[in-house]
Amino acid sequence: MCLAIPHRIVEILEGNRATARAGSVVREIRTDFIGSPEPGENVLVHGGFAIQRISPKDGEELNDLWGKIRDLAGEV
Repeated sequence: MCLAIPHRIVEILEGNRATARAGSVVREIRTDFIGSPEPGENVLVHGGFAIQRISPKDGEELNDLWGKIRDLAGEV
């Protein structure tokens, strides 16, 4: 099973790379599979790779769901 986390692109870097934010975490990701994203776009990230673009609405819904999961599981 693949677990992909929604991220928002913060900055485009050289070599099919970007920085992206998921909640309070900013990390470097690879963008090889989705072409050339723009800052502000929402993507799903798995294993450090952006694997799919998602709409702002879908990104918001997924972030809400992840928030509910964190609330149920408690802070780690």
